[in-house]
Amino acid sequence: MALLRKINQVLLFLLVLTLCGILYKKVRKGATLKNEAVLPRNRKGNRTVQPTNAATAGAQDSVCWGAVAGLLRGRYDDAESPEDTEEEIPVVICAAAGRMGAAMAAINSIYSNTDANIVFYVVGLRNTLSRIRKWIEHSKLREINFRIVEFNPIVLKGKIRPDSSRPELLQPLNFVRFYLPLLVHQHEKVIYLDDDVIVQGDIQELYDTTLALGHAAAFSDDCDLPSAQDINRLVGLQNTYMGYLDYRKKTIKELGISPSTCSFNPGVIVANMTEWKHQRITKQLEKWMQKNVEENLYSSSLGGGVATSPMLIVFHGKYSTINPLWHIRHLGWNPDARYSEHFLQEAKLLHWNGRHKPWDFPSVHNDLWESWFVPDPAGIFKLNHNT
Repeated sequence: MALLRKINQVLLFLLVLTLCGILYKKVRKGATLKNEAVLPRNRKGNRTVQPTNAATAGAQDSVCWGAVAGLLRGRYDDAESPEDTEEEIPVVICAAAGRMGAAMAAINSIYSNTDANIVFYVVGLRNTLSRIRKWIEHSKLREINFRIVEFNPIVLKGKIRPDSSRPELLQPLNFVRFYLPLLVHQHEKVIYLDDDVIVQGDIQELYDTTLALGHAAAFSDDCDLPSAQDINRLVGLQNTYMGYLDYRKKTIKELGISPSTCSFNPGVIVANMTEWKHQRITKQLEKWMQKNVEENLYSSSLGGGVATSPMLIVFHGKYSTINPLWHIRHLGWNPDARYSEHFLQEAKLLHWNGRHKPWDFPSVHNDLWESWFVPDPAGIFKLNHNT
């Protein structure tokens, strides 16, 4: 298709060039005549008489070349807009007020480790949008291609129970991943990332994840967690549906999903927007949010998976998997849990999911995160490390 488009553009160029040549010859021929060319009526209704000379011919020639250039620019723009949309890698990431530095570090790590054409969709609430823009435009991130997107929490009204054991999981931006097609319109494939990640590999590899026919998304299976030799002391980690859903409830039992089924983590998502919309994924997720409000199916569960639980239900048995190295997680689960240094060097993406964030204290492997930290131009976001 690209070759055919190039051929069409060359043929168009030659056609316009031929027309310009004909026009030029006619103007030059007119220059040899001593009579004056009568032009159309002007805006006042009077005819204007203007000599046709070599200068006029040159001007006409310049206009013609300008038209060629403009037409080609237009053709390239028109022809490449869909292609650019395909070739762009859209990355959706939220920038919450109290942890905006996390999003900026993640963006910095992605941008610094790839030559791909990334467009960042930075999502925030209305009162943070100007701060997001200032942070990007007044820092080393000023060169990135980005779009700031407002998320209106009104869509969540009546869909969230206020009784989670982890109130931070109830923040509106935690549910942005449910509404990807409403925030990103012109892309077929989208990457969503939690803000507490660092990318060490080329994001192109993650984008190239193959989604099986009929699958709207790809996630990391919790069955693919690192072996005991790679990580120490991850006690109490939840990696099955039992850790997220309340199997005492009839509605959950009727799903027919074994409680020992391996869960997945929606902090890194590669999504197919066509399938997402076709399967009405957003509506399905909202349905389970509403059911939880009515029946308390998962809000008080051990996993605290307020956003994870409805995704586990909706995507059960209908998702593709991400290369495990592209989502090394649970770095924020326990401040005493550490991965081996060799393993971390091999990892493509690190995720500090859990309570212990790398910009706060206590935390682990925070040196890896800090190497990508972009200082806040406003001086509001500060690292809180107890040295």
